[in-house]
Amino acid sequence: MTADTAQSLARLAAERVDHRFKGLPPDADGLTVAELAGQRRNLFTGDFATPVLALSAERLEHNLKLMETYAARHGLAFAPHGKTSMAPQLFQRQIEHGAWGITLAVPHQVRVARAFGTRRVFLANELVDAAALRWIASELDADPDFELICYVDSVRGVELMDAALRDAGATRPVDVVVELAAGEGARTGVRTETGCAAVADAVAGTRTLRLVGVAGYEGEVPKADPERVTAWLRRLVALAADFDKAGRFAGLDEIVVSAGGSAWFDAVAEVFAEIPELSLPVLKLLRSGAYVSHDDGHYRKLTPFNRVPEEGALEPAFRLWTQVVSRPSAEQAFVNAGKRDAAYDLDLPFAQVIRRDGAERPATGVSVTALSDQHAWLATTPEADLEVGDWVGLGLSHPCTSFDKWQLIPVAEADGTVVDYVRTFF
Repeated sequence: MTADTAQSLARLAAERVDHRFKGLPPDADGLTVAELAGQRRNLFTGDFATPVLALSAERLEHNLKLMETYAARHGLAFAPHGKTSMAPQLFQRQIEHGAWGITLAVPHQVRVARAFGTRRVFLANELVDAAALRWIASELDADPDFELICYVDSVRGVELMDAALRDAGATRPVDVVVELAAGEGARTGVRTETGCAAVADAVAGTRTLRLVGVAGYEGEVPKADPERVTAWLRRLVALAADFDKAGRFAGLDEIVVSAGGSAWFDAVAEVFAEIPELSLPVLKLLRSGAYVSHDDGHYRKLTPFNRVPEEGALEPAFRLWTQVVSRPSAEQAFVNAGKRDAAYDLDLPFAQVIRRDGAERPATGVSVTALSDQHAWLATTPEADLEVGDWVGLGLSHPCTSFDKWQLIPVAEADGTVVDYVRTFF
């Protein structure tokens, strides 16, 4: 950890707890985050207010170690996507667990990472905003240790980047990778290899940009299945080899080839292992991000570890604790968390456990059927034993839209002891 990172994280620990942070004990107002963490309060008996989102300390550490091991086993560099958590404390833990750097999506996220000393950033978007480019130019010029790699996916985008960087008087070129689209009708990226070559030619015609490789996102392959994803990844590898053969990477120390979301990183590992010998070493950069907390829905179903169970298994680290506030009938109940608190863009939350008088049991016969802004609608069958005042623990689907609803998240051990708090910046 650099001195700048340590100082920035220390400032987070010195932040005062107050009304901004949902779910924290009301009597903790005025304490610093470090002081509150030092009290090691219990999530269930330490005056936390529902709803409160918690991360499992043990599962979080398990997931960090598992992906570190996976990347090392397959010879991959790892730049996990930071947009998932936007939590500099987790960025640092990911780097301590072997990450090459952090992937981000938009300039604001890069500013957050830089404020906490992140030295390597992969920006998985073409950046054409002049104000943001001026800021990046100033960061690169001021800090020779700062490394940034950015997508390019159009000649027009290259022209806009070049103009903004020239106007800014940039002295260091911005490293770029040509983004190969995942197919017709996919998201961003150049649709054809001929188009990729035209973008690379445009980069070569500037002094403000430097082509360092190729990249893309296999999760956008239309009707994705193992065959289609593998075929696209082989196109990406072939594009890198063609660019290398054409001398487009002369003068570099390494060639960057990057892909990898959270659903197909096994295919990325397999195809990247086939990359032929090129004129320079290849940085095989994986960018999966949802693994850090995993989930109980979307990624539990899609994770590649379902296909390769011998590699291990990620564990869902989130649980949203809510309280029953209404039991209007034998078939219905309501808890005090809704769209403001829980991810709902992919799946509704899952009722997992019920706590009453310190005892915890499965939420048998209880399911979430809808969310209002501040309530979850529960359907209850005859075997459901549920009363007003009970705590209901919900599993969540989609980490990216779970983290963003909470600014300060308790990290709790299995017995409920809260050992840390994770600050997010969305």
